[in-house]
Amino acid sequence: MKESKYYPWVVVALLWIVALLNYMDRQMLATMRPSMETDIPELLSGENFGRLMAIFLWIYALMSPVSGIIADKMNRKWLIVGSLFVWSAVTYAMGYANSYNQLYWLRAIMGVSEALYIPAGLSLIADYHQKKTRSLAIGIHMTGLYMGSAIGGFGATIAASFSWHTTFHYFGLIGIIYSVVLVFLLKEFKHPESETKASVATPTKERESVLKGLSVLFTNMSFWIILFYFAIPSLPGWATKNWLPTLFSQNLNIPMEQAGPLATITISVSAFIGVIFGGILSDRWVQKNIKGRVYTSAIGLGLTIPALLLLGFGHSLFNVVGAALCFGIGYGMFDANNMPILCQFVSSKYRATAYGILNMVGVGCGALVTSLLGKYSDSGTLGSGFALMAGVVLVALIVQISFLRPTANDYVDA
Repeated sequence: MKESKYYPWVVVALLWIVALLNYMDRQMLATMRPSMETDIPELLSGENFGRLMAIFLWIYALMSPVSGIIADKMNRKWLIVGSLFVWSAVTYAMGYANSYNQLYWLRAIMGVSEALYIPAGLSLIADYHQKKTRSLAIGIHMTGLYMGSAIGGFGATIAASFSWHTTFHYFGLIGIIYSVVLVFLLKEFKHPESETKASVATPTKERESVLKGLSVLFTNMSFWIILFYFAIPSLPGWATKNWLPTLFSQNLNIPMEQAGPLATITISVSAFIGVIFGGILSDRWVQKNIKGRVYTSAIGLGLTIPALLLLGFGHSLFNVVGAALCFGIGYGMFDANNMPILCQFVSSKYRATAYGILNMVGVGCGALVTSLLGKYSDSGTLGSGFALMAGVVLVALIVQISFLRPTANDYVDA
């Protein structure tokens, strides 16, 4: 099967389900909070809930560079399988939690295990898909993240019908079973010039390689620019993941059982459109203009700016849902092109490490904004917090357009 010309798309399909489970398992807690408050009263506080969501992000952020380095040194198949198994087991275990502290530590463990997936998964897809299909392949994979977020939005609905304990159990069990399926179907990509990538390096060589990789990245000015423009949009990106259901509930005066699915489905469907459109546009544009991927990403970021303002100040169903649709399309176009743009400046040897560092900074920003918005929510000004983020996204857009100048579609070391 690996030798088939269709196998690169099989890889996308296999990892699409992993991406779905990745976001579904982490997102359920955002909408199941009302169902859990009776059993765990600490969740009544928005600030406590913000800390619970933020611990996942802080651990995820700190682990991301480590996971990227590991993915560049080891067999990514087994890294993905192990990561999926562990976070699914944690999801299952959350159904047994009966205190805030237990939830807190389980979320921390989930942060470690889920961080191992994204750098490995995206670099594997980037290796299997070259030039003409890379953005589309990455974009299709990203739709799995959005679909997982949408299904996670039904956590409150399912919990209302059964229980939050049962919801965690069933979703965790699905991931455990699928990790076994991947053992037989997912294959590592072998670079022709490097047949030893999957082998374990000696400690000395590994230290030298890690230091060299970090040196190559941090002496590359373009990488610093990518780091900045990736991090800033992560603020509203994570804000919508963790606080949009609450914003919908507050601004539209509807219960969370309705606000959760409405918010997550709106963002997920629009982001689905954005990543597919952004992937196709980028793959075609880059064939005619080497900055095509950068321009496609910039168009997406531009759409998020008015969307954030309208999300913050809109109080009608038309305004809030319309803003969420606009944000999702724009963020999807941005999301589909992050790894493809990185491939224009970083060789395949260091891409997982590079994306891990991007993830660390981006998710760190997400953890910061998640905690901050918890205080905005408690004071009843959550909308103002969303609107303020439009200004910083504008700065990132200007930096991206002005300073990011790729010279190749697929960067190769000199």
